[in-house]
Amino acid sequence: MSDLVEITDLSVTFATDAGPVRAVDGVSLAVKPGEVLAVVGESGSGKTVTAKSILGLLPETASIRGAVVLRGRDGGETDIATVSAKGLRRARGRDAAMVFQEPSTALNPVYPVGWQIAEGLLAHGRMTKAEARAKVLDVMRRVGIPDPETRIDHYPHQFSGGQKQRIVIAQALVLDPGVIVADEPTTALDVTVQAEILDLLRRCRDEFGAAIVLITHNMGVVADLADRVAVMYQGKLVEEAPVRELFESPREPYTQQLLAAVPRIGEGLARAAERAARRPEGWESEAPVVSAEGLRIVYPGRFRQPDFVAVDGVSFDIRPGEVLGLVGESGSGKTTIGRAMAGLTKVSGGSFRVLGVEMNGAKERDIRPIRHRIGFVFQDPATSFNPLLTIAQCVAEPLVVHGRAESAADARARVDELLEAVQLPASYGDRYPHELSGGQRQRASLARALALDPELLIADEPTSALDVSVQARVLDLFDELHRELGFAALFISHDLAVVDMLADRIAVLHRGRMVEEGTGAEVLGAPSDPYTQRLLASLPVPDPVLQAQRRAEWEGLGA
Repeated sequence: MSDLVEITDLSVTFATDAGPVRAVDGVSLAVKPGEVLAVVGESGSGKTVTAKSILGLLPETASIRGAVVLRGRDGGETDIATVSAKGLRRARGRDAAMVFQEPSTALNPVYPVGWQIAEGLLAHGRMTKAEARAKVLDVMRRVGIPDPETRIDHYPHQFSGGQKQRIVIAQALVLDPGVIVADEPTTALDVTVQAEILDLLRRCRDEFGAAIVLITHNMGVVADLADRVAVMYQGKLVEEAPVRELFESPREPYTQQLLAAVPRIGEGLARAAERAARRPEGWESEAPVVSAEGLRIVYPGRFRQPDFVAVDGVSFDIRPGEVLGLVGESGSGKTTIGRAMAGLTKVSGGSFRVLGVEMNGAKERDIRPIRHRIGFVFQDPATSFNPLLTIAQCVAEPLVVHGRAESAADARARVDELLEAVQLPASYGDRYPHELSGGQRQRASLARALALDPELLIADEPTSALDVSVQARVLDLFDELHRELGFAALFISHDLAVVDMLADRIAVLHRGRMVEEGTGAEVLGAPSDPYTQRLLASLPVPDPVLQAQRRAEWEGLGA
């Protein structure tokens, strides 16, 4: 059978103020009907630029050399690199479609999702609105949107993250394209929702007969879904092989390094033993830095809606120098507990003592004296930094606010020291947040959290959207800083392998309740609660043979 996509010697160069930037350099790839090709590599490797070239979605500043031939189901050929705008419009949606990385930004907030799915149908063919609505209902049902007859008229904000991802996939499937380009379709999703989206993509291939070009940095997702893998580095294709061959015997040093950086459950035992050996005798008898007993947090209902119980009767302790990992799906209450610990969310019931202050009923004047003893690493550093301030000014902000320095310039020596501590050159302090990569921004966010030498650090999903290689460096850095500074920490994540590497104890939350707590060996090695078992089974592992067995186990638990 002819290849649906045939990329030959593709080079993409962007014109910038600093001169031309070569993003893709001589890449050749092919995608066969019904095949899943995974393109992997760290940020800046050129994988997304290569994928967008299949649909001609590159900006006007990009100049393309080479050929990108797209073959439709009708047998027609289109060279995307040279085709006219009219030909490009005809090919998009019908021959190839795109599932974008962030569905919240891909969907228009002012139109119902049904209209947005039908838009492609109405643009590409003569179809009445009634016929288009019937087709949209069918595709919504097939991608697993519950109650599609009602939900078709809902707006994007009325759907969860996983459901929005399904809607974006429905948009791509509605015209029955031969190729679907999925750009990081599971980034920042819970492992259970991720497993459902991967199952849906598998059905896109099997039921709809679509080939899939999967762009991802999650090697577990690659092992679960891909037939072939292409590895990119600095714009070049460094290795291409069937999925089992690549995982069993990678040839290139970069591929070996990429696979070695993937965290695996069970690797945290050695690190936990090292941390325990460093602690002084009797540390367990010291007063806890954080103590929760029957913690309850309720968001009051508005517009005659009932109250929402976000956290219900949770109890735990964090002792000096200890790291507690908090895991669970979206909506389980993880971030709510972290925000309440920092005094950003009110406590409704129970006892919650943080650094000696009872947070239940505490006023701002009670919390203010301990704020400098708490550091907070936010999930998305891109939105937590002020885009108008330099990195040095952002990192210096806590020092200025708490009177440790008169101005950002006065604190520059301390800022340079912090940047060096998180392995960023001091010269990066003069850059603005948008001039740093995701991993570099996350390190700068960690430097800001450590500016006041906190006794307690709250890290909310600090590695959720990072490449595996960048994630490994950030995790090693966190471990190294914890060893040097000895702070207590609450580490919030939905990635069980990451938590296993860093945490002394792990607490599992489900719908606001704590269902299990213990060491990594207890919770992840021999989980007793059915929810924890389901959570573990849904986590894809970077081993195609083992992952096939785990998928069968996951399907059994789901049934």
